[in-house]
Amino acid sequence: MNNIYLSQIKNFVGEQIELKGWIYNFRSSGSIIFLQFRDGTGVIQGVIIKKEVSEETFLKAKGVGLETSVILTGKVKAEPRSSSGYELLVTKIEIIQIPKEDYPISKKEHGPDFLLDNRHLWLRSQRQWAIQKIRDQLIHGIYDFYRTEGFTKIDTPIFTPNACEGTTTLFEVPYFEEKAYLSQSGQLYLEAAIASFAKVYDFSPVFRAEKSKTRRHLTEFWMNNSEMAFYDWQDNIHLQEKLVQYLLDQVLANCQEELKIVGRNLEPLKKIKPPYIQMTYSEAVKELHGLGSDIKEGEDFGNDDETILTKTHEKPIFVTHYPKEIKAFYMKESDDPKYVLCNDLLVPEGYGEMIGGSQREDNYDKLLQRVKDHKLNIEDFSWYLDLRKYGSVPHSGFGLGLERMIAWVCGLPHVRETIPFPRTIYRLKP
Repeated sequence: MNNIYLSQIKNFVGEQIELKGWIYNFRSSGSIIFLQFRDGTGVIQGVIIKKEVSEETFLKAKGVGLETSVILTGKVKAEPRSSSGYELLVTKIEIIQIPKEDYPISKKEHGPDFLLDNRHLWLRSQRQWAIQKIRDQLIHGIYDFYRTEGFTKIDTPIFTPNACEGTTTLFEVPYFEEKAYLSQSGQLYLEAAIASFAKVYDFSPVFRAEKSKTRRHLTEFWMNNSEMAFYDWQDNIHLQEKLVQYLLDQVLANCQEELKIVGRNLEPLKKIKPPYIQMTYSEAVKELHGLGSDIKEGEDFGNDDETILTKTHEKPIFVTHYPKEIKAFYMKESDDPKYVLCNDLLVPEGYGEMIGGSQREDNYDKLLQRVKDHKLNIEDFSWYLDLRKYGSVPHSGFGLGLERMIAWVCGLPHVRETIPFPRTIYRLKP
C-alpha cells in the first residue's frame, strides 16, 4: 500500500486509511483519548473511543509519550472545529518506538540557548516546521523566477583564492600547499559567465567571519547572486523589485497556513506593491537626521539607522549612490566620482538590508586602480581583470540574503530561526 500523507487527507473523507508519523501531544478524558498527530506534511487529531476499539488498542494509546512514533489506522471525518478541518477516528494503533526518556522540549518556556542546543529536536515544533516550509517556498520561487526570466544557473566555487566583500571577514582554510577561503559571494565568478550566457545566477551557501551578534547576522547563510550583461544600475533595481514582489506574492498565495502558525500579521505584506521607494544615500541621511539619527555623511548605515528608516515607510526602500569609500572595489563610479552606482534594498518594519547590488566597473584601468586603492593583491585578481580586456560591457548584479527575507516575511525577531541549523559567532553545534 502506498503511504498516505495528511497533505492528501481531503481525498479520503469517509475512508479507512493508515497514517505514519509522530505523537506531538495527547490528552485523555477517561473513556476518550485525543492524540495530536503529525506526519511531516500536516497535523490531525486522532480520537480513540474506548468502547469502539479493542482493549489492547486503548491501552497502547494510553501508553504513548511525546514524540512516540506510530502507525494509526482509522476513518477520516470532516471536522470544521479542527484546525486541519479533519479528524481521524482511530481503530488501531501500532507503536514503532516510545522514547526512552522524557522529551526535553515541553510546553513550558525555554530560553534561546536551550532551544538552539536542542535544535535537532526543536525543528519538530509546529512553528519551526512552518518557518522551514516558508523557506522551501522561497527557494523554489527563486528558481522559478529565474527560469521564467531566461537566466542560466551557474554553480560558483565555495573555495576561493581571494576576497569579494572585504578581507576582514574571510574564513581561511588550508588548501594543500596553499591558503584558500570560504566564499563570501559567487559574484566575481558570475561576472565571468555573463559573456557566455548574458543573464546568470547562483544560489549557494556563503560565509562571513563577522564578529557580529546582531539579530540579522549568521556566519553561514544562503545567498542568491545574479549578474546581467548590458544592464545599468536602474535595470538592476527593476529586476530586484520584480524578484522580491514575485517571491512575496508566492508566499502570500501558497503559505497561508504556515504564516498563521508563526503569527504573522499579513496586512503590512499585502500593502506592498511596486513601485518601491527610491532615494539616494544623501537623501536618506537627511531623512535619518530628521528622525533623530546622528549618522554623518560618509558613514555607512548601522542596523539602528536601517531600522529607523524602514519603520517610517510601508514599502521597501532602494537607497542608491552610496559614497565610494564605504563600498566594494568593483562598483562603478557615478557622474560624481565620490559616489557609486549601487543600491541597498531595505525592507519595512525595521528589517533593514535584504539586497545589495550595483553596476560593476567595466573599464580595465579604473578597476585596476580600485584594486590598488583597496590594497588588494593584483595577482589574485588577474583573472577578474581579464574580463575587462576581452569584450567588456556594462553590466550589473546583486545579492539577496535568503535568511533575511525569511525573517522579514515571517516577522521573526532573529535570523537564527530561519535556517535549519544556524551558525553564529558562538554556535557551531549541533
